[in-house]
Amino acid sequence: MSGLSLPDRADVVAMLATYGDRSPSAVTEELGSLEITWLVAQVEQRYHVMLDLSDDVFAGMTTVAAALDALRTGIAEARSTTEVAGG
Repeated sequence: MSGLSLPDRADVVAMLATYGDRSPSAVTEELGSLEITWLVAQVEQRYHVMLDLSDDVFAGMTTVAAALDALRTGIAEARSTTEVAGG
C-alpha cells in the first residue's frame, strides 16, 4: 500500500494539468473522456493501486469534483481490498 494520503482537489488538478502540459489554472471544471482516462492512469501510478471503476462511475466523472469523489472512493476500496488479500 502506498503511504500517500487520498488526493485532494489540488492533487487532481495538478495531475490533469500534466495532460497537454497545461498550468493548473488552465484546467477547467468540466472533463472530457480523454482527460478522465489520463487521470485514472495517473492516479493508479501515483497511488500504486488498480482502480476497478464501473462504467457508471466513469460516466459520472464529468467534473473535477465528481472525479475527485470517485477517485478517493476507488483508492480507498482498492487499498482495503489489497490489505484484505495480504498484498
